[in-house]
Amino acid sequence: MTPTPTPPIVVAALYKFVTLNDFEALREPLRQTMLDNGVKGTLLLAKEGINGTVAGSREGIDALLAWLTADPRLADIDHKESFCDEPPFYRTKVKLKKEIVTLGVPGIDPNDTVGTYVEPENWNDVISDPEVLVIDTRNDYEVAIGSFEGAVDPKTTTFREFPEYVREHYNPEQHKKVAMFCTGGIRCEKASSFMLKEGFEEVYHLKGGVLNYLEKVPEEKSLWRGECFVFDNRVTVRHDLTEGEHEQCHACRMPISQEDMQSSAYEPGISCPHCIDSLPEKTRAAARERQRQIELAKARGEPHPLGYNHRQGTREKA
Repeated sequence: MTPTPTPPIVVAALYKFVTLNDFEALREPLRQTMLDNGVKGTLLLAKEGINGTVAGSREGIDALLAWLTADPRLADIDHKESFCDEPPFYRTKVKLKKEIVTLGVPGIDPNDTVGTYVEPENWNDVISDPEVLVIDTRNDYEVAIGSFEGAVDPKTTTFREFPEYVREHYNPEQHKKVAMFCTGGIRCEKASSFMLKEGFEEVYHLKGGVLNYLEKVPEEKSLWRGECFVFDNRVTVRHDLTEGEHEQCHACRMPISQEDMQSSAYEPGISCPHCIDSLPEKTRAAARERQRQIELAKARGEPHPLGYNHRQGTREKA
């Protein structure tokens, strides 16, 4: 008898800028809803809104969305879905934050001022216009994996660096039209609000981000080149939103290509070409022990720590 195929896991990236004065009070009921429905991943709550990526069964994700959209403030929450066969997250977390995406500039509120949304089907026309400055608002390691043809790479390591980059490189008097994009659309909303406050007149951003574009635009018409970094255990996705070829170094959390994994600097869980020269021996020794614990946890089918985020100085878990 042929076994029944296991339904794919639904991965939902969602966000909405909306004033939530009671965001602290939402934390526990939201977390409990996720737990009750077997949904794992991380959601961020702040006064300015909600943001995060979660995964679960079709029924679990639908139940979470029903709970969220029952609140009139979140009735039209933006969410995009993709699918995978292995759990992309191992834990359920709801965190309280000052910002749901950290720009670090006071007074920037997409609920008040935001750029012009561009539907994925119209994006190619916008970025093909020679008068339009196209900026990738994502971080350097994300851009290195894939980006739109002709887009500018700000080479930022965090979104906090974006305002300084814009102020140093661009002038509202010279750059009349600006188009921006990011993974799911959230960074662009805040970036567009910032640029309008800086005096840029025509500011456009890709609605729903790269993930929405990959879903809506046929690959043969696509101006996207490479894979797209995602913030879960899949690391990257292809144009058809299936899991990509990149993996992640558990020592520094950087995405690594197949070529990187052939390097003598690559040791699973311990080092890669990105961190081989920057991790002290004490950290490397801890990484070796952590990798041993990861392998033991995998064998037992238990959640496990993914490692120390060398770039941000924080410990990260799936």
